[in-house]
Amino acid sequence: MISTSARLLRLVSLLSARPSWTCGELADRMDVTDRTVRRDIARLRELGYGVESDPGPWGGYRLRGGSQAPPLILDEEEALAVAVALREAALSGVLGSDQAALSALLKLRQSLPSRVADRLAGMDAAFVHTPRSDAPQIPSGMLLDLATACRLGERARLSYRDREGKATVREVDPHRLVHTGRRWYFVARDVARDEWRTFRADRVTQVRSTGRPAELHDPPDPALLVSRGIATGAYPLYVTARLLVPMSRALKLVPPTVGTHRPDGPDATVVEVGGPDADGLAAYLLSLATPLQVLSPDEVRHALLRRTRHLLESNEDGRPAPE
Repeated sequence: MISTSARLLRLVSLLSARPSWTCGELADRMDVTDRTVRRDIARLRELGYGVESDPGPWGGYRLRGGSQAPPLILDEEEALAVAVALREAALSGVLGSDQAALSALLKLRQSLPSRVADRLAGMDAAFVHTPRSDAPQIPSGMLLDLATACRLGERARLSYRDREGKATVREVDPHRLVHTGRRWYFVARDVARDEWRTFRADRVTQVRSTGRPAELHDPPDPALLVSRGIATGAYPLYVTARLLVPMSRALKLVPPTVGTHRPDGPDATVVEVGGPDADGLAAYLLSLATPLQVLSPDEVRHALLRRTRHLLESNEDGRPAPE
């Protein structure tokens, strides 16, 4: 039997986790009787917690919005999950600077029970990480500013450096922040050009609200817009190929960050992929190991045929084919 104080903390944790609970659900989760739940709810109200209830057998309990709650209540598994997430954030640089994540992780560890801290130490000893990407990092404060701009729904003035380092100031209607695993992208409507754009967040130097409402008519899928922008970057050559697989399979063979996709019936997908030259694109298509047809351009089709013939000749009699 757990103590009353521990049971009350558990009850507050449960009430914070969902909009509403019935008395029976709380009793099952806490392994107590309905009467104990009602008595503990009364104690929480005496302590100043705003616990609201609806009458009747299907009524529920919920914490009133803005109710004062303890700074943080985590069970053992939740504490481990948060600690691991903070550790990953610090190592990956997903939040830009790792200082905020490291500071939060240190504070969390100091408050963890010894048995949980020991488990986390054991996990630390087992983890191995590859070196962090050398992609430019964005300050966590700038990430917060961009996220706030998206939340406010107000037109913003964006100070930005393009790929050549030229500084520009643009009025934009913020929409979403997208993380690709390597970089953050800010998706917004460029007001002057009246088109949706993706801005690399590490090139944003300042974002300021204008106080005017943003115009977000028919906004695009932000993740898809970023993926297409990355896939159709400045390559000297592009190939269009028809893969004889459905769209779901094609997306696994050619990730959205590598190429663009469109269905061609239920069992085929047309993809477009950029590359440095015809031979490199032919080699990439062969690496997919799936039936396909090159639609354009001819130079990639010829390069693919050359590679295929060479492969066949190399295996006709077991002797290497001439170069």
